[in-house]
Amino acid sequence: ILEWQEYYIEQTRHLWSEEHKALLEELVRPVPKMFRDAARQKIAAKIGELALKEQATEMSEDLIIRGYILATPRRDHKFLIKTLQKKNIDLAPYRELL
Repeated sequence: ILEWQEYYIEQTRHLWSEEHKALLEELVRPVPKMFRDAARQKIAAKIGELALKEQATEMSEDLIIRGYILATPRRDHKFLIKTLQKKNIDLAPYRELL
């Protein structure tokens, strides 16, 4: 699993803008510091996997949100929902994933 995570991250590293990296950091902020790096890697890998499957040419807010939802347990989605609402991001496209 870790090898696949590293693969997806390496293959999509060039797609991430500073803005998108900041969004990922904001989303992993509630994870206890001790586990944050592992959580960030797992989530970034899932986002990278989606980006490769969809042949994305750049990272997008949509990919980050979908990847976060797919990579995290339901109990963590509460913070995501709050964050997206605070940023005035429409949750409708993600309802079936949540």
